Amino acid sequence: MISNVISRFNDLNKDLEENEILFELGVEESDTDTIDETFRQMRKLDKRIKKFSIDLTLDGEDDPNNSIVSINAGAGGTEAQDWAEMLFRMYMRWVDRRGFKVNIVDFQPGDEAGIKSVTFTASGNYAYGYLKTETGVHRLVRISPFNASGKRHTSFASVFVYPELDNEIMVNVEDKDLRIDVYRASGAGGQHVNKTSSAVRITHLPSGIAVQCQQEKSQHRNKDLAMKVLKARLHQLEKQKQDEKHQEMHASKDEIAWGSQIRSYVMHPYQMVKDHRINMEVGNINSVLDGDLDPFIEGVLLSDKS
Repeated sequence: MISNVISRFNDLNKDLEENEILFELGVEESDTDTIDETFRQMRKLDKRIKKFSIDLTLDGEDDPNNSIVSINAGAGGTEAQDWAEMLFRMYMRWVDRRGFKVNIVDFQPGDEAGIKSVTFTASGNYAYGYLKTETGVHRLVRISPFNASGKRHTSFASVFVYPELDNEIMVNVEDKDLRIDVYRASGAGGQHVNKTSSAVRITHLPSGIAVQCQQEKSQHRNKDLAMKVLKARLHQLEKQKQDEKHQEMHASKDEIAWGSQIRSYVMHPYQMVKDHRINMEVGNINSVLDGDLDPFIEGVLLSDKS
C-alpha cells in the first residue's frame, strides 16, 4: 500500500517536472504547438493529482473493499417508494460510470410504484471507501406525480453502506444462532416469480439482524449471498462495539431519522441538491440524479480529513 502511494507520487512528480521543462523550451523557442501540448498535459495532470489526493483520504481498514448498499423507502407509501427507486437508479448510474460491477442481492418492489427496499453489491477498487459517504437519510421535495391536486410533497429514503468482507476476515456464525426461512420469490407485476421456494431469509437470533435474498433461481445461491450480507453486517456491528474510534459512527447512526437528512434534493419551487454536511449546493438536479455524485462524495471525503 505505502509503496504504491510512493510510486504514484514519484510518477506524478516526474511527469510534472518533464512538462515544466517542455513548457520552458516551448517558450524559449516560441513554439506554440509545444506550449499548447504542455497545457493539455497539465489538464490531465491536474485530474491525476486530484484523484491522488482523494485516494489518500481512503485510508480506512475497509475502504479498499467492495460495498454492500441498502436503500429503504421511508414512511409515505408510494411517494417514498418512488423516491427510493430514483435513488437506486442514481447509484446504478454512478456505479456504471466508475466501472464497478453490480449484483442485486434483494429487491422488494413497491405496492403501486417504486421499490420498498433494495440491497446490492458494488464491486471494484475502493467501492466501500467512496460509497460509505452516502450513508444517511436522503430527502426529496417535488410536486407529487401521484397527487391529482399537484401539491408539493416531501419524501424520505435511507441509505446504509457496509463493506464486503475479504476472505481473510472471518466472522464466526454458529448454526444454532440462525433461523433460515425459505419462501417463494415475489416480483413486480407478477413477472419473474419463482414457482419453487428459492428465496431465503436468514435471521441472526442474538443480534436480531435479518437479511434476505431472492434474486437467484437457486435456493443455494440465494443462501450464499444472504450469508455474505449477514456476515458483513455482523462484522460491522462487532467492529463498532470493540473499537472506540467507531463511537462517532454510533452517534451518527443514532441520528439517522426522518428530518436529519444528509442531503436534500429539491425539484420545486426551484432546483437544487444540497449536502448539509459540507454545505455544498448544486443547481443541476437532473445531472445528480443521473449519477453525477463525485462532487459530493469527494467533498465529504476531503472534509473528513481537513
